[in-house]
Amino acid sequence: MPSDQLSPLPATLDAFRQGTLPLNTLVQQWRNAAEGHQPALPQRYRDVLERILTQLESSALFSEESCSFSQTDIVNALGDWLTKARALG
Repeated sequence: MPSDQLSPLPATLDAFRQGTLPLNTLVQQWRNAAEGHQPALPQRYRDVLERILTQLESSALFSEESCSFSQTDIVNALGDWLTKARALG
């Protein structure tokens, strides 16, 4: 039975960008959505998402826009990932 767990995710990105959603909550919601989405996402999509989320978690250890991690770029990468994942149908 299909279960679209990805639809609520754009709102989490907006809330995170506005500072109303903590990083750890954002990451957990994305992980849960990817795992619970039906039909199951291909493994490569889950792998890429995990890599992006790990970078985002790491970015919290540095200043907002350090030379190694741009949180803005990583959040934008999440948006790109979501667009592609939702296009799978």
